[in-house]
Amino acid sequence: MNGLTIGRMAKKAGVTIDTVRFYERRGLIAEPPRSAANYRLYPEEDADRLRFIRHAKDLGFSLNEIKELLNLRHDPAATKADVKHCAEAKIKDIKQKIKDLSNILAALEPLTATCNGHGPVSECPILEALETDQNHHHHGGERHDEHHAQS
Repeated sequence: MNGLTIGRMAKKAGVTIDTVRFYERRGLIAEPPRSAANYRLYPEEDADRLRFIRHAKDLGFSLNEIKELLNLRHDPAATKADVKHCAEAKIKDIKQKIKDLSNILAALEPLTATCNGHGPVSECPILEALETDQNHHHHGGERHDEHHAQS
């Protein structure tokens, strides 16, 4: 029986063995058949699939989004427009994250400028501002937290 052991496949794809197992559990790659010696032997195509997953993760796609891309990749009815739609949705998501991070930075920089870094914590203007102004950005923070829970 031909195939790659988990170690060889992980090395070929540039991931760890734990990553291979994790992607198996998440359904991104199928559990391979076992050899007569009870070794799991992965087909060569799985190394390509793992590289695809790794590259998509590097571009910011979530595992669910990657699963969708993989499904499109193997769906004969799928079109380039379907894939482009996924990529455009990711661009929109990234732009929103940049906007959210810019807003956080704009709020945090002046806040840290209020503190000289000397004295007891009880007199820290940053902590005081967080305690007294915690609901000022509540809506934005809540939206941000919900977004990360979905990723």
